[in-house]
Amino acid sequence: MGEAVGLSALAGWMSMETAIARDDGGNPLPSPAQKPQAERGWTPMAAPTRRTTIALLEPGPVVREGLRALFSREPDLELIAEAATLAQALAIEASPDVVVTEIQLRDARGATVVGRLRERFGAAAILVLTAIAGPREVEAAFAAGANGYGLKDSPARELVEAVRTLRRGEGYVEPSLGAALAQRLEPQDGQHPAAPLTPRERGVLRLLALGHTNAEIASQLAISLRTAEAHRASLMRKLGVRTRAELVRCAIDLGLLGPAA
Repeated sequence: MGEAVGLSALAGWMSMETAIARDDGGNPLPSPAQKPQAERGWTPMAAPTRRTTIALLEPGPVVREGLRALFSREPDLELIAEAATLAQALAIEASPDVVVTEIQLRDARGATVVGRLRERFGAAAILVLTAIAGPREVEAAFAAGANGYGLKDSPARELVEAVRTLRRGEGYVEPSLGAALAQRLEPQDGQHPAAPLTPRERGVLRLLALGHTNAEIASQLAISLRTAEAHRASLMRKLGVRTRAELVRCAIDLGLLGPAA
C-alpha cells in the first residue's frame, strides 16, 4: 500500500510539472537546460587570449633585467628567450612573435644584426631598441628588415605599446625620430599615392610624419582617439606603407613637410 501511495504521489507531482511546463496554448515550454545561456543567468568564459611571445637580445645585464621585469608585468606579453650576443640569439630554438634587439653588440653591429635576425626568425617582427638616434641608422635598420625602431630613453609604457603595435602587424618609429627622418628623406621621383587623400587625412599624415602619437593627433585636431586611429589605418592602407618612416617619405612626396605646409 505504501508503494502504491508513493507511486500515486509521484504521478501527481509529474502531472503538475507537466502542466507548469506548458504555455497558454498547451505548447511545451523549453526546460531550463534548453534555454539560452544568458536566460539561465550565466555566460561561458571567453577563451583566454594568446600572449605575445618575445625574444630579447640585449648585451647589458642591468638593461636585460629591467626589460624582463617590465614584460613580466604585462598579462599579454611573455618573454620566452634572452641572449647577450648575436650568436646566442641565432641559437634560440623558440619562435617568438617579436624580437626586441640592441644593434650594438659585442659580435655584430648595426644593420647586420637586424639582417641576421630576419634570416633566423623569418616572420617574427623585429623591434630595434637602442640609444642610437641617427636617421641613417634608422633607415639602415628598416632596410635590413626591422619593423620598428625605439630608443632606450623612452618611457616604459612606450616600449610596451611598441611591442603591441608590431604584434598587430603595424610598423613603429620612436615619435621623436619622425622630424629627424623628415629632414633626411628625399622624395622618390615625385611620386604621389594613387588614392587621393582627404584634407583630414593629409593633416593626420603631416602630424604622424612629425612624430606625434595618435593621442596627440586626436587632441590637436579635436577628434576622438578612435577616429585618429582610423585615419592612420586608412592612410597606411591607401599609401601601401607599414612604418612611420614610409609615412614620412609619403608626406615629403606630397609636400606636407615644407615651409608652407
